Amino acid sequence: MCGRYVRTTPIERFARLFRAEGQPECWPSYNIPPSTKVLVARNAPGGGRELAALKWGLVPAWSDEPKTEYSTINARAETVAQKPAFRSAFRHRRCLIAADGFYEWHPQPDGHKQPYFIYLKDHAPFAFAGIWEHWEREGKTLDSCSIIVTAANTLMQPIHERMPVILSPDQYDAWMDPSVTDAEHLQPLLALYPSEKMQFHPVKTTVNSPRNEGQELIIDATLG
Repeated sequence: MCGRYVRTTPIERFARLFRAEGQPECWPSYNIPPSTKVLVARNAPGGGRELAALKWGLVPAWSDEPKTEYSTINARAETVAQKPAFRSAFRHRRCLIAADGFYEWHPQPDGHKQPYFIYLKDHAPFAFAGIWEHWEREGKTLDSCSIIVTAANTLMQPIHERMPVILSPDQYDAWMDPSVTDAEHLQPLLALYPSEKMQFHPVKTTVNSPRNEGQELIIDATLG
């Protein structure tokens, strides 16, 4: 799963990385929780890609309210093409969700959960595979998104059984191609990201509260 992550790289760099235009109001953070605005690249109505700030936690277009009774911050790669809440977005509204790393918690023998910060070895910014949806009722509108998650790779398995789908830059065009709508062509893009390109370290439990913010949240806890 992915329930908290980091995005501190400037929007301008993601604009270049995703080949997208726009300057949405979306603040960098070392501790992004669900229900906040997150930076994504999506296909623009007139062609090309645009950057946008979307609520993290997808609200289906058919929902009566701008919320759901169940968590939609993540969509499972194995079922995203079939689940009613996600299948239309998977076919027609895919996006790139900007990130620099993410957190996961692993249960310890004493009962507490140890948080870990997971990121790319070269510290490069990257994209989670995402889907987004537009909701509208009585003049109210909301654009929201979900991060697609899959089984953990060998690096992540000691920490958690699931992980977010990370796309490499050479997959962006295929993922964002609006002409592709069938799961047969999209599913291979949701493969495990190579373990050898990732690394992690433990961090202090300060990150447990979404109210806490700052670069110290990602510092290796073993360094003191």
